Amino acid sequence: MEQTLIIFKPDAVQRGLAGEIIARFEKRGIKVAGLKMIRMDKELAEKHYAEHKGKEFFPGLIKYITSSPVIVGVLQADNVIWIVRTMTGATNPIDANPGTIRGDHALHTSMNIIHASDSLKSAEREISLFFDESEILDYERVDAVWV
Repeated sequence: MEQTLIIFKPDAVQRGLAGEIIARFEKRGIKVAGLKMIRMDKELAEKHYAEHKGKEFFPGLIKYITSSPVIVGVLQADNVIWIVRTMTGATNPIDANPGTIRGDHALHTSMNIIHASDSLKSAEREISLFFDESEILDYERVDAVWV
């Protein structure tokens, strides 16, 4: 079963959207295998966003993601990376379709509510930054046969 990392960014936490967003994933049949609230420090933020280091927006991104607690989670399902990315919507909320998380809740790329891994390789790297193996729980949802 595939896994992906999600991060409810500071704007999602500050606006109280985490519960609604988790509910969207659960209603779809996606399993929450790990979930915790953290305060991301600068070092962890720079590791997570390493691919953007040197870009003009990098300092602002680091300042934003470390400005408030965030919620990190590991989601599991078949094809979960593609499903979650589709549910999340385009990175730029202007391009995000209504019904997606960003399409329903965000207006600006700089505060776009949620991060979701974009590939298997990224998911593995990102999950290892935020979770120890013991924090990812294996269980069967009682409705798994129905979704």
